[in-house]
Amino acid sequence: MDHKKMGDDIVRLVGGEANINGLVHCATRLRFDLKDSKKAERETLEKHDGIITVVESGGQFQVVIGSNVAHVYAEIMKNRDFGGDSSSSAESTGEKTSVLSKVFEIISGSFSPLIPAMAGSGMLKALLTVLTMLGWMSDTSDTYLILSAAGNAVFYFLPIFLGITLGMKLKANPYVAGVIGAALMEPNFTGLMDKGSDVSFLGIPVVMMNYSASVFPIFISISIYAVLDKLLKKIILKDLQLFLVPMIALMIMVPLSAMAFGPFGTTVGDWISSGVTWLIGVSGILSGIVLGGFMTFMVVFGLHWGFTPITIQNIGVGGDPIEAMAAAAVFAQIGVAFGIFLKAKKNKTLRTLAGSTSLTGLLAGVTEPIVYGLILRYKRVIPIVVIAGAIGGAINGHFGVKMTAYVFHNIFAIPVYTPTVVYVIAIACSFAVAAVLTVMFGYESKTKDTVSEKNESVSSTSVESTPEELPVVPEAKTTEIKKEQIYSPLTGKAVALSTINDPAFSTGAMGKGLAIVPEIGEVIAPVDGVVTSLFPTGHAIGLTTNAGTEILIHIGINTVALKGKHFNPVVQEGDIVRQGDLLIQFEIDKIKEAGYETVTPVIVTLTQQEVDVFETTQEHVQKNDVLLTLVV
Repeated sequence: MDHKKMGDDIVRLVGGEANINGLVHCATRLRFDLKDSKKAERETLEKHDGIITVVESGGQFQVVIGSNVAHVYAEIMKNRDFGGDSSSSAESTGEKTSVLSKVFEIISGSFSPLIPAMAGSGMLKALLTVLTMLGWMSDTSDTYLILSAAGNAVFYFLPIFLGITLGMKLKANPYVAGVIGAALMEPNFTGLMDKGSDVSFLGIPVVMMNYSASVFPIFISISIYAVLDKLLKKIILKDLQLFLVPMIALMIMVPLSAMAFGPFGTTVGDWISSGVTWLIGVSGILSGIVLGGFMTFMVVFGLHWGFTPITIQNIGVGGDPIEAMAAAAVFAQIGVAFGIFLKAKKNKTLRTLAGSTSLTGLLAGVTEPIVYGLILRYKRVIPIVVIAGAIGGAINGHFGVKMTAYVFHNIFAIPVYTPTVVYVIAIACSFAVAAVLTVMFGYESKTKDTVSEKNESVSSTSVESTPEELPVVPEAKTTEIKKEQIYSPLTGKAVALSTINDPAFSTGAMGKGLAIVPEIGEVIAPVDGVVTSLFPTGHAIGLTTNAGTEILIHIGINTVALKGKHFNPVVQEGDIVRQGDLLIQFEIDKIKEAGYETVTPVIVTLTQQEVDVFETTQEHVQKNDVLLTLVV
C-alpha cells in the first residue's frame, strides 16, 4: 500500500488542506476536524482502496483505515501542520452543535493521542502481573521496579499529558497547560500534604489532594486556562506576550487549581464514579447487558468517550467495572468475525477478511475492521453481537469483575481483570455464542439480490454453461461447471499484474486479473452490469456484473494525481451498461507527457463464490476479446 498516495487522496477528498482545522489519529482511524464537513466526498472515500468506512461523530469526520493508520497519518503530516485539533467544524460553518457532542469531541481529542501510550503501558503492567504470578520475577527486584515505572508513568503523570493534549484541543498553549498539570505533581507541592490542614495560600486555606492519575481536575483547570489565555492575549501588548502571558497564567491558574478547581474536580469525579458504581451495584446483570450488548454501537457513535474519564478515575482507586463489562462486546465482535470465517467457505475474499480481523481482534483488541467491515455490512449479525455481548457483560457485571489497568481488550490483557477466572468465562461465552449463532443463522450479504439471481442461474450474455479455452475437466462434471467471461475493455498489449509498478496491484492484494497497455484511449464495458463506482477524477471505474462479480478498471498508475485532467467519463454511477458500451475516454499521449504510466489493470475484486480466474494467453488483445474467464 502506498501510504503517501493514500494520505494525499484522503486530504483531497476531505476538502483539501484549507478545509482541515486539525487531525489526530487513534488505533484505527484518522480523526479530522473539518471546517465544513459537507465538502468531504464521503462516498468516494468509502470506496477508496484501504479505507474501511467513514464515520461522522462527536464533531469529528473519522476515516477508518485499520492497522495502517499510523503510517498514513505520518505521510499526511509530512510538510503539513494542522495542529492536534482545533475548533469544531460546526463552529467554523455556523452549524449548531449540542453541548454533549462538544464535550465528547473535547474528551475524544484529548485522549486519542494518549491511547497508544496508555495501551502500551497497560499491556506492560499485564506482562509484569503474569511474570510475578508465575514466580519468574519478584515484585521487589530492581528489574521489576524499573519496568513498573515504565508501566505506571503515563497514568501517574496523566495530569501533565492531559494538560498538553487538552491545551492543543482548546487552542491554548499546550506546554503551559502541561506545566499547570505538572505543578500539581511537583515535589514542593506534594510535600505540603504532610502538613495536613495547615496549608494556605495568601492566608486562604488549601485542601491538599493527590492528583496523580486524576482526570476531572485537569479538565476543569485547563478549560478555564484556555479562556484566560485568550483574555490575556487581548489585553497584553504583543511584544510582551512571550513571557508575560504564561507567567500571569501560571500565577493565577496553579493556585486556583490547588484551592478550587482541583478539589472540585476531584469531588465531581468521585461523585460520578460512585454514582456509576451504585447503579452497577443495584443490578450488575442489567448494567452488564446494556454495556456488553450495546457498547459496539456506542463506539460507532463516539459515545464511549464519555466513559473514559470515569474509567481512568476508577482504575486509580482500585479497578473499573465499566470496561470489564464492555470487554464482552469486543469478544462478541471477534466471535461474529470467526463465525463468518467458518461460514463463508465459498467466498475467499470475505473469508480472508473475517479470518484476519479475527486474529487482529484476539491479539491486539482492535475490532474496528470487524465492526465496519463485517457487522455493519451484514446486518443479520447485529442482533447476534448484541445477544453475545449482553451475555458476557451480564456475567462480568453480576460477579463484579474489574479492569485494574488501562488496556485494549485482547487475550494478552486477561491478567489485569479480577476475578480472572470469571472474566475468562464471560468473554469465552461472548465469543462462543457469537460464533455459533453466526454459523447457525448465517450473515446477510448487502448484495443478496445478486446472490439470488446467481442461485437461480439467471445469466447474462456473458455467463455461459459450456466452457471454452479452459483446462480439461472430467466429462461427468462438465454439466456442473458455470463460467463467466470478462471481455477486454481496451485494445493493447496484455501484461501480467506482477509487472505493474504498484504493489497494490502487483501483489494481487486488490484481486486477480490482467493489465493492458492501451493503444486507443477508450474504455468499454467488459460485461453487462451496473456502474457501481466512478471516481470523480475519471481514472477508475467499478462495475458489478449481473452475476454479482465486481470488477475494477484503473487507468494508469497514480493517475489520480492528474485530478481528472485528460479523462472524460461518459457514464455515471448507477448506469446500467451492456458489454461494449463506451465508459471512459482518455488522452494517452497527454497522460504520458505528464509523467504517468498508462498501463491499466482490469481486476476481479469480489465474487459471490470462490472461483478460479483464467487469463487469456494472447499477448495483444482487441476490445471485446475474452480477457478473463471465471470458473465456479
